[in-house]
Amino acid sequence: MSTAEDRPLSGAEMIRQFLPLSPYVTYLGIQLTTMERDLATLTLPFREPMVTIGTVVHGGAIASLIDTAAMVAAWSGAEQQAKLRGSTVGLTVSYLAPAQQEDIIATARVLRRGRSLVYLDVEVSGASGNPVARGLVTYKLG
Repeated sequence: MSTAEDRPLSGAEMIRQFLPLSPYVTYLGIQLTTMERDLATLTLPFREPMVTIGTVVHGGAIASLIDTAAMVAAWSGAEQQAKLRGSTVGLTVSYLAPAQQEDIIATARVLRRGRSLVYLDVEVSGASGNPVARGLVTYKLG
């Protein structure tokens, strides 16, 4: 008989444990706002080191937020896993408008879930509600 302590964790449980321990996520300050099956919202708080010029948030920081939000959404609906193993295999970002000295919010949604590949759409907006970017991500579980 299996107890709660020795059963493999679900993808959502694993990601909740992993995210706060990720050095890069911690460095950027990305925060998990909400997570449910096949959906995740993450926030990147504005900080001066994220600026590329003036008050504009660097596109690389936005792309990192898109990538991280997609990873969380991909794992949110994953079955129980023996170990956390996955990677982004495709990432396309369209920048719509600059994020100007404000927190940015990414909402990732699973479009299709295959056996190991998960296809996701990620919408990014500023805290003001203005659209900032859109991402399409392919993530491989396992």
